Amino acid sequence: MNNIFKLVIAGLMIAGGVALIVFGYIGWGIFSIFMAFFPIVFFFMNEFVLLALWRLRKQDMAGATKWLSKITNPDKQILKKQQGYYYYLCGISEAQTSITKAEQLMKKAMSIGLRFDHDKAIATLNIAAAALTKGRKQEAERLLAEAKKYDKTGMLDEQIKMMKQQMKKVNIPGGYYNPNMRRR
Repeated sequence: MNNIFKLVIAGLMIAGGVALIVFGYIGWGIFSIFMAFFPIVFFFMNEFVLLALWRLRKQDMAGATKWLSKITNPDKQILKKQQGYYYYLCGISEAQTSITKAEQLMKKAMSIGLRFDHDKAIATLNIAAAALTKGRKQEAERLLAEAKKYDKTGMLDEQIKMMKQQMKKVNIPGGYYNPNMRRR
């Protein structure tokens, strides 16, 4: 549902509630005004993004992907502040199947903006993992340092250590990986 329709519905519910109060149905009027609160909340926070976050918290990636797929046009359906989280959630769900697509989505989420530092840390860590799998070791090291800077609570210390161990195992001369190059 378009955001403008949510505001129109909220306005109609408030106007109907006021009319009910004027005609003597005070209880129904107050109830109608109270119910207008929900479309206003969903104007600022998209209901599908909230449901996807809830499914993600329950560790149900398929359910989160299902709710995110219901958003057909994020530019019109979601406010600019929420678009970053939409692409962030899409990137998390895509990380299971395609690291390249996940990297693009996480970069888009970071460019639009994420509010919390731990979300920025997770997005940066995913981008670093994608850079490492593509053989861009120097970029991955820089991104890991950036992720560590965002991770103020130490929530991602284990993942960062594992990624650094993976970097030590991958010996890429000059920072670039050539699968056709043979070791001598």
